[in-house]
Amino acid sequence: MPKLTVLDMSGKQVGDIELAEKVFGITPNEAVLHDAIVMQQASQRRGTHAVKTRAAVRGGGRKPWKQKGTGRARQGSIRSPQWVGGGIVFGPTPRSYAYKLPKKVRRLAIKSALSSKVLDQGMLVLDELKLAQAKTRELVQVLKNLGIEKKALIVTDQLEDNAVLAARNIPGVKLIKADGLNVLDVVYHDKVILTRGAVNRVEEVLGQ
Repeated sequence: MPKLTVLDMSGKQVGDIELAEKVFGITPNEAVLHDAIVMQQASQRRGTHAVKTRAAVRGGGRKPWKQKGTGRARQGSIRSPQWVGGGIVFGPTPRSYAYKLPKKVRRLAIKSALSSKVLDQGMLVLDELKLAQAKTRELVQVLKNLGIEKKALIVTDQLEDNAVLAARNIPGVKLIKADGLNVLDVVYHDKVILTRGAVNRVEEVLGQ
């Protein structure tokens, strides 16, 4: 069973915590991790690309020349696809790229991501995160006390207004609620910081 040190906001050790083996101690499944990341990235695509078909292109209402007798190929419109300035055949149209993986696969993916962070020593457990003021410098000091120098994902069981306001101005730092934990955020950030409450919530949901 994985065991991590619990730190306070000053960076001092205040205890230890044993993490659930079924959530934080499994063998990461790289194939499932890849599938989950591709799914999330596909869902983020806007899909607003569009081209004009021959029905949408302006002009071309009159037949350019009569059907027979000219020696030229018959044409019905100067906006047919073979004409310069004509409509596009089978071009992209607005669509959604979103799709879903089975629930068990998604759960395995997030467990794999979390277990991978534990194996790589990229996870920290914070006793609690409560800021006196909504000041960015206060959260920056907390991260400095924890030794965080790169991209960090902060996960709490409840979103505190002061922490949310302080975190949004720090490049590379993202604060989310435990219920919104996802594979892409865990993999993207170098360090994952969970509060005690967040650990309990994650284990409650994923440990079933």
